[in-house]
Amino acid sequence: MNLSESARAVFAVLAASGTATRPQLAAGAGLSKPTVSTAVAELEAAGLAACSGTATGGTGRSAAVYGLGPAAGAVLAVDLGPTHTQVRGCALDGTLLAQGTGPRADAADTVRKALDALPAGAPLRAIVVAVGDVTARDREGTGMRPATAKAGPVFDAMAVALPPGVPVHLENNVNCAALAELHEGAARGRDSFGYLRIGVGIGLGIVIGGHVLRGANGAAGELARLPYPWDDGREPRQEALEERMGSRSLLRRAEEAWRGTDGPCPRTPERLFALAEERHATAALVVGEHAADVGRLAAAVVAVLDPGLIVLGGGTGAFPQLLPGVRTELARLSWPTEVVSSTVGDSGTVAGASRLAVAHGIQTVTGGMRVKH
Repeated sequence: MNLSESARAVFAVLAASGTATRPQLAAGAGLSKPTVSTAVAELEAAGLAACSGTATGGTGRSAAVYGLGPAAGAVLAVDLGPTHTQVRGCALDGTLLAQGTGPRADAADTVRKALDALPAGAPLRAIVVAVGDVTARDREGTGMRPATAKAGPVFDAMAVALPPGVPVHLENNVNCAALAELHEGAARGRDSFGYLRIGVGIGLGIVIGGHVLRGANGAAGELARLPYPWDDGREPRQEALEERMGSRSLLRRAEEAWRGTDGPCPRTPERLFALAEERHATAALVVGEHAADVGRLAAAVVAVLDPGLIVLGGGTGAFPQLLPGVRTELARLSWPTEVVSSTVGDSGTVAGASRLAVAHGIQTVTGGMRVKH
């Protein structure tokens, strides 16, 4: 978009604040009031800003309040989760415009419904898709796609619902959830931590200095690739650790440990943890062993990163019953590290993807000006 540099700077400040007066825009953009007045007029003419009312200051004077205009547009965030797809449409100031949830197999329909719910005529500026995989350039070098078969088929099935010509950005789902924890979850006020997700699979979101660490191959935090098992007489297998730590294996171990007098064997992690909370002896034993495993994995993370804080999330990791065992095992093996449960829940990935989508959308309007996310 052909905007002056001052108009781009003012737009970025306006999007970040939602609404602002000209003096507030001048302070945020570091520009003079006359320059901001010219920039605001330019944005209004382009439909990117609009006066939304007036505010009265301490001196009794009224000042015009500006917000985003109809041409600012919207962004879309998609979480292609292991069982369900979550979608959010947002304005460039982060305001929620549309959302939807559906089975993973119906991802395309869930996306279409969210797109249809966006304001008519609002240009779609960016799309962020969170996938349970690392991402890589496609063979033609024209876009991003999942790097392995983990998320490739469901991404391809969903992609048919995306409108052509809109930039699509892929991000690892654990990295997205880590961003949500950083800005609105258990890691607020901390600029470095590890988000350890334990569910169907395992993964680590690494935040250093307020930024997600992605690595040279986009694979930082891919804990499934840690060598396991690694002892005399056993060769490490690719993703064997994920197989050991995942929820399917957890339920399998519960089934193996279950006795005839224990009652019905739990078929879901939720039921297993509920029984452990009720002090069911076998359930408590299985959950305790799982907590120790997670504590050992956390100790490996601390040995490399020493992040000071580990946030536990995911389909099984977020259960608070894990905390005592994880903390005990980590304290036994490593340095003092705070361990807390996730507070963003199942919506963390789509919330983080929404934040990324807003940042990309603002960059689309401002011609690449970096936006903090």
